[in-house]
Order: sequence, then C-alpha cells, then structure tokens
Amino acid sequence: MLEQQDLIDIARTQMPFGKYAGRPLIDLPEEYLLWFAKKEFPKGRLGHLMAITLEIKIEGLEGLVKPLKKQ
Repeated sequence: MLEQQDLIDIARTQMPFGKYAGRPLIDLPEEYLLWFAKKEFPKGRLGHLMAITLEIKIEGLEGLVKPLKKQ
C-alpha cells in the first residue's frame, strides 16, 4: 500500500551508490530503475522506494512527487 511518507521519501531520499549517487530517487532515469527491476532491487527500504518510484514513472505520476522535494 502506498503511504504519504513513501512519496515524501521518494522525493527526498538520495541514491546512495552507483552511477546516479546523490540524485533524489524521483530523478533517477526510468531505464535505470527498469534495470534494477530485472536484476533485483536492493533489500530493505531503499529497494521498496525504488520499486514504487518505477511504478510512479511508468504511470506518468512524477508530477505528484516532484513538488515534495522543496518542502
């Protein structure tokens, strides 16, 4: 189930490693998230948030999350 805190965390949590380290999860390219979906998302909260981020991007709902980056 999608929680409000998940959306806030997706907007504000930075990718901690890899090619896109330091970028907020919502700003990760969809192709990068799809690659993780094929291989395996990281364990724990980060992987959970990355999976939700991919769904948000697939559905074209990024506009709901991006305003949360500034608050």
